Amino acid sequence: MALADRTSVGARAPVSKRSRAARAEPFVYLSPAIILLLVFVAYPVLRSMWLSVNEVSILGGISGFVGVENFGTIFTDGHFGHYVAVTAFWTFGAVALQFLFGMAGALLLNGKLPMRGTVRGLLMIPWATPSVLVALIWLWLLDPNHGLVNATLTNLHLIDHPVTWLSDPATALPSLIMVDVWQGVPFFAVMILAALQGVSHELVESSRLDGCGAIQTFRHVTLPAILPTILITLLLRVIWTANYVDLALIMTGGGPAEATTALPLQSYLTAYKGGDFGSGAAYAVVQAAVLMAFVVLYVRQSHQQEENR
Repeated sequence: MALADRTSVGARAPVSKRSRAARAEPFVYLSPAIILLLVFVAYPVLRSMWLSVNEVSILGGISGFVGVENFGTIFTDGHFGHYVAVTAFWTFGAVALQFLFGMAGALLLNGKLPMRGTVRGLLMIPWATPSVLVALIWLWLLDPNHGLVNATLTNLHLIDHPVTWLSDPATALPSLIMVDVWQGVPFFAVMILAALQGVSHELVESSRLDGCGAIQTFRHVTLPAILPTILITLLLRVIWTANYVDLALIMTGGGPAEATTALPLQSYLTAYKGGDFGSGAAYAVVQAAVLMAFVVLYVRQSHQQEENR
């Protein structure tokens, strides 16, 4: 009997070791990605949260724990509401226009277009261009004295004097939105185009045979099929655009008169130009908390789309 027990234990031991190894195997493969996330995502987030509750200077480092004092400072700042308004106008204005033009471009590219492959390749150039280079290109194009935009509008007799696009508070933010739309439309176009090409041709033909016109077919057949892709793309662009500071930092520096100063840019300016890393981190934490709602929506929508496949 004892011999039988030992034999049984010996037979189970290798199975148990293999079982533990099998359970650990996915983590081994995922470990590089997990390490990168911890180093480049988790640590900066935790570090920002820690700095936001401390008094931190660029020279003296952490001076002491202040609790929510930094948050009180930014919330009671008379300009905080302005920063929030600029952030909202910048984010939703840019994303809405990107979606509209991207949808139009996707529908055009999904049809019978001459040299369609070449056009698709050229369409990605703005999206693939580095943001710093985009900012420098548009600084030249929008230059009031030698810029191509003013020269073209003048030759077309649409304006009779040069427009200071980036120096006028009334036109600075719309100009930045225009540049961001130029750069972001290809992303929407490609994402929606991929969804359009996955729409069942049988359903489209059936709707046409039933007497549906082009608009009715798009509304009742095409749009429901591509809606999950549209929602995910919208959420992604909202998150990315809300955190996008490259254009404003290079082209206007937040001016004129803080007309283009959004929350992420103010966070940078407060920390690195004002030397107040505590308040700068507080701005970042506030924006991260707001964007977390969009992250949750994105994760839920992605999960729902995977379940529907």
